[in-house]
Amino acid sequence: MIATEDRLHTTEKGFLFHPVLRILARVISFLFHPLFIPIYIGLFLIYPVRLFPDLDDRRRLFLEVQLFVIYTLLPLASILLMKGLGLIQSISLKLQKDRVLPYVVCEIFYFWAWYVLKNQQLPKEIVVFSLGIFLASCIGLIANTFLKVSMHTIAAGVVIAFMIYCGLRWDYNYGFYISLAILIAGLVGSSRLILADHEPNEIYAGFAIGAVALLISLPFV
Repeated sequence: MIATEDRLHTTEKGFLFHPVLRILARVISFLFHPLFIPIYIGLFLIYPVRLFPDLDDRRRLFLEVQLFVIYTLLPLASILLMKGLGLIQSISLKLQKDRVLPYVVCEIFYFWAWYVLKNQQLPKEIVVFSLGIFLASCIGLIANTFLKVSMHTIAAGVVIAFMIYCGLRWDYNYGFYISLAILIAGLVGSSRLILADHEPNEIYAGFAIGAVALLISLPFV
């Protein structure tokens, strides 16, 4: 029996983590939830990179709202509806079987996002990213049959590969952004382990799936 059980948390593997560390892990997991990542990348492309210099403020705002609705609002509303209907046990999707329907629904939204962005004749970079997200969700659904791959690290893997792709495509110095993406990915992966939501192989598999999905998308855009 651990005397300081009220202050420390013991995972199934026996590692001890202070409550403060677990709180930080939860905050990181929330801030870099897969539903938010496309929004961050969209804002990154719109403002720091200025990928859309011809868009006025109104059209930029419309693009931001469009990304938020398709990538965040609709998937989140669908998951909440599934929970309300009893189709899944928890919105945190801790069980593999709970992830099947959300994967399928998100694939529909992600395919729609890619199709819409592609037909708006937007720059190649955002179309590559949207197709990478769709392919990552497809591969993630298949992999979910065998293990509970981390959705967080799938998203992080897409981002790392995308940043490297942009760094190779443009003369703009992307070293800082690539390093930042790797740092955040490391924090996200560590947070999932601290919270005991995944095994290490599920974390690494997520990174690999995200990166491979982005690479697969390149010849098709």
